[in-house]
Amino acid sequence: MVTVSEHGYAEFRFFRPGASKVFLAGDFNDWRTDQVRMVRHQDGYWTAKLPLEAGDYKFRYVADGLWYTDFAASGVEPGDFGFDSLLRVPGRSIMMPAAEVETQRAAKPAVAVAAA
Repeated sequence: MVTVSEHGYAEFRFFRPGASKVFLAGDFNDWRTDQVRMVRHQDGYWTAKLPLEAGDYKFRYVADGLWYTDFAASGVEPGDFGFDSLLRVPGRSIMMPAAEVETQRAAKPAVAVAAA
């Protein structure tokens, strides 16, 4: 399972209580199986938190050398070696106060007139 915070951090959670090592691999790290080591918790979950730019990503978990798909992610699609999990990190919205929105609507753009 993956959750994305409003600040652009993706938190990956993978349940594998019997695993001794779990890594996160995806197109965000060139599918490296030794770069993003996940942290084990007493409840059997492993977690990793990454700052990711807005966009679409593919990933999988690697537990003790075996690859796993996260079917609770944003979706899955066939990859070269099985199903890849999909993650969509949305762009952040900028909130404007209502008074400023009305000011923006009332403003009229300047029109340039070309001399003939």
